[in-house]
Amino acid sequence: MSPSRVAAMIMRHLYMFPRTLESWAEAIYWPVMDLLIWGLTTRWLETTRGHVPFLALVVLTAVVFWQVVWRASYEISVNLLEEFWNQNLANLFATPLNVHEWALSLVALGVIKNVLTLVVGVGTVYLLYRLNIFVVGWMLPPFLFSLMMSGWFMGFTSSALIIYYGRRLQGLAWMLGFLLAPFSAVFYPIEALPVWGQWLARALPMTYVFEGMRQILRGGPTPWPALFASLALNVVYLTASIVFFARMFDKSRERGLRDS
Repeated sequence: MSPSRVAAMIMRHLYMFPRTLESWAEAIYWPVMDLLIWGLTTRWLETTRGHVPFLALVVLTAVVFWQVVWRASYEISVNLLEEFWNQNLANLFATPLNVHEWALSLVALGVIKNVLTLVVGVGTVYLLYRLNIFVVGWMLPPFLFSLMMSGWFMGFTSSALIIYYGRRLQGLAWMLGFLLAPFSAVFYPIEALPVWGQWLARALPMTYVFEGMRQILRGGPTPWPALFASLALNVVYLTASIVFFARMFDKSRERGLRDS
């Protein structure tokens, strides 16, 4: 056993630690995200003293809904990363395939996989807890479509940065979606956030879906304003993200697409 060799290996990893986004994410980002989401949820439950109608159904429906956002974002950004990992990006766009066709294929793939995720999620909630997410009613399809749009704009945004800066920012594929989760009122109402957080939440389309979902489950009126606000914001953000992705792709192609 050589202490010097052990020390050398420790120094090697410490040297690399501040130079990778994944290291910072594992040490700081993910713990902070967990503390924000579950800390705010716990504080909200404390203020209500547990008197929240249909609490289990509200929370589990929110979990399934957030998986829709996550899957939509994941399919776009991680499929781009797979091309990096396989060193196939330059080969892919050496074919007649253009960036718009590629993007549309990823959106369609995401929809297919999201349907599978939704079926599994709804089925699991029913089999394990005997709770029926379909009580949201016919507002379920537009809510889910709006959430998928949210995932798409986050996926295109992270992909734009990854395709320009390369794999050193690949952690954004997992990080960007959850960056907005604490402010999307997934498990708690918007009032549980601090004032500045409430302003940010109102600018996010996911917030209106989750607030509308809770309103329906508590027997409130159909949340038309929330649905329209969510769709309108999604159209703006998705359009901006696609334009941003196309510009970053063009800039990357000008300097030569690289799988690094």
